[in-house]
Formats: sequence, structure tokens, C-alpha cells
Amino acid sequence: MKHKKGFSTKALHTHYKPNKDDGAIVAPVHFSTTFKFGNNGGYYDGSISRKEWEEENRFKFNNDYTHYDYSRTANPTRILLEQTIAALDNNTYGLCYSSGSAALANIVALLGSNESILFSSDAYGGTYRFIVKVAGAQGIKYVIADLTDLKMTEEALKNNNIKIIWIEIPSNPLLKVSDISKLSQLAKKYKAMLVVDNTFASPILQQPSSLGADVVVYSTTKYINGHSDVVGGAVTTSNKEVYTRLKFIQNSIGAILSPFDSWLTLRGLKTLELRINRQVDNAEIIADFLNKHKKIKKIFYPGLFTGEQGKLVKKQMKRPGAIISLELKEEYDPQKFISALTYFPLAESLGAVESLIDHPASMTHSAIPKHEREKIGLSDSLFRLSIGIENVEDLLEDLSQALKQV
Repeated sequence: MKHKKGFSTKALHTHYKPNKDDGAIVAPVHFSTTFKFGNNGGYYDGSISRKEWEEENRFKFNNDYTHYDYSRTANPTRILLEQTIAALDNNTYGLCYSSGSAALANIVALLGSNESILFSSDAYGGTYRFIVKVAGAQGIKYVIADLTDLKMTEEALKNNNIKIIWIEIPSNPLLKVSDISKLSQLAKKYKAMLVVDNTFASPILQQPSSLGADVVVYSTTKYINGHSDVVGGAVTTSNKEVYTRLKFIQNSIGAILSPFDSWLTLRGLKTLELRINRQVDNAEIIADFLNKHKKIKKIFYPGLFTGEQGKLVKKQMKRPGAIISLELKEEYDPQKFISALTYFPLAESLGAVESLIDHPASMTHSAIPKHEREKIGLSDSLFRLSIGIENVEDLLEDLSQALKQV
């Protein structure tokens, strides 16, 4: 039986090999906007025959093997990142964008006239903003439903010409977990494409493609880069037709990740498995502490879910992640809590090495109308914690002293 490479090995050793000219262990940054025609088109180092290498790499750029010509179409540094993320997902093709929102926009651009996208009622506010207020204003049809409810999901699929199902697993910020396998079956039944936003789990904790997802999406700004210094997005798939269409759209729209940002993300990716396991270790301890605290009304953490949600977490996720959402009891002052924290600065984003606290109602989800937020359980007293790699004793002490001051 062929040995299966682990995540960290894939992250460090996918596709790039030191060439014979300079032997550089770290892949270079290719800043060039344009390339001389007649180039070799990649990192061919003579370790295999040229014919074998071209066969391995013929889907790198377009539908067939080609050389580099212009950086918007294909850049060696970005291609290396795209291939590495695809390998982590056990997918064949990858595409990288200037942001997670750009990845969403490129996928929505797959829709034709009278075709619809179905997305979750507790989606990230930026997803809601783009689909409803931008794409919707241009005539793209959309349907919003609770995608943890399979009956509701099937009703939506029956009554609308839905071609894309977009789901975040776990969701942001309520951390709901939907059944990827069953959603995949429904997608196939109604001839739709299942797209899973795997940002919160990362390829380390969840493998959507192995459960039937057609496309996997990331905001690489978060765990994949993991250092709060690059904004980016990625899409991976093993569907050649979908890849070819998305590659054409990527080149046409041009919202690509820059060579330097691609290189930084490659650097961050090398420690993804180490970072996220430390973050989950910390999160599990902190979730247990908060769950028992008398001033906390409710916490949302996949590791503490019971019933069907708990079963799904165990079925789909290797570990429960490093995001915790919490609600303070009504009698306590949220502003005092935020102001008293030392190691949890109030900031958008998540998934980096440092811990953060976010107030979704006024920050990441402010684009969603208040009545819609309240309908799905996203209250004004809800906070989202992104747990970092700090020493957990220091994080616990910080949360404990802040809760004493509310």
C-alpha cells in the first residue's frame, strides 16, 4: 500500500524542489509581471523526464500545459501556493485570490441567468453583503435557509433553480455544523454544486472533498496564513470542468493574489498543522472554563455540542476548532468586559497566532439587518473569541480578571 504523506510534509514539500542552478531551499518570489516566450513554465529540475513532468503539470494554468506569459494569468509563486493548498485538501486544482470575498465573487460569477445560489441563514456578514447587496442588485437570484435543516434545504432546492449551495462549516459566528455528506447527496439530486467554506476548520481539521463537496473555499487570511499580515482567498476542486471555468473567470476578473502575498502565505502554511493544534488545545481548555462560569449565559463551541450537532462534529471534524462564541448574562456590562481584556484585542478577523475578540453585531455581521440577526440567534451580547497560541494559563487569567470587572 502506498504511503500517504501527512499535512505538514505536503505543506513543505508539494511541487517545489530546489533547482540545480542555485539549490535554494525556499521557493523564490517571482515579481515579474511578464515572461519571455519560450520559457519552461515551471520548476523542472531534471529529476524525471520532461515528458513525465509536462504530464504531471499540464493542468497547472489552463485546460492544457502552457508556459508562463503574464502574471495575472499564471505566476510561479502563486501557482506553487495554489497547488500546495489543493494538495492539503486532496484535490487536484487550486486557485488563489486577493481575498476570500474575491473567491466568493468568482464562484458566484459561474451562475447564468435565472440560476440561483442557496446559502446559510447564519453566513458570514461579508457573504451576505456580497450575495444580497451586490450580486442580488445585479439580478443574481439567491435563497437563504438553515442548511442544518435538511428538509428546509430540500424544499429550497425543489422550488428554485439552484446551481450553487454555499455553506460554512462550522458557521460564523454560531459555529453550526451541517452534514456535508447529506448536502452533497441533495446537491447531486438537484444538479447543484456544493461549495464548502472550510475557513474555520482548515484542511487540518476537516476534509470536505472526502465527504462529497465539489469545491472547497478559504479565506487564507485566517488559519492558512495565520499571521495577520496577508489578505487572501483560495478555491480547490478536483472537478476539471469547474476548475477550467473558474480559471477563465479568475484571469478575466483579475482579483489574483500578488506574488509577495503568495510567498508570505506559503511561509505561513508551513506551520499550519503545528499552529492549529496548539490553538485547539487552548480552545478546549478555555471553552470548558467559560462553560462553567456563572456570568456566561451561553457558549457556542463544537467540542461541547450534543445531540445531532455533536455527532456531526465527531463524524466530520478531526478536532473541534479554535473559535468560541459566548453570550454574557444580561445583567453584566459587555463594554467593561472588552475593555478589561489584555490578550484579546477587539478586532475583526480570526485564525492567526494572536488571540482576538470580535463583536459580530457591530463588526463582521453588521451588514445583516438586526431583525435577521435576532431571528438566527445572533444577539447584540454575542462575542466571538479567536484563540491564539499564547500560553493558555495567561489567556485563562486574562478572561477571569476581565469577567470579575463586569
